[in-house]
Amino acid sequence: MKKGIHPENYRLVAFKDMSNEHVFITKSAVNTKDTITIDGVEYPLVKVEISNTSHPFYTGKVKLVDTAGRVDKFMNRYKKHMEKKK
Repeated sequence: MKKGIHPENYRLVAFKDMSNEHVFITKSAVNTKDTITIDGVEYPLVKVEISNTSHPFYTGKVKLVDTAGRVDKFMNRYKKHMEKKK
């Protein structure tokens, strides 16, 4: 491997799935400002919208996660399109 191209700041980081509050800890070099305390130990915190505990592929459940309102915008446009078509 080439020297100097890999990050040096690998550390334990907590990732929190915001859709179901599941937290898992793994090594990462991601930068973050938030922290979380788990079992008396403080970890850097990264908030994610979807993880393996909430993704439909892994859970087998169809669950709509829309944080930006994109689905509503699409449905409104689709509704107007269908009304024009009639």
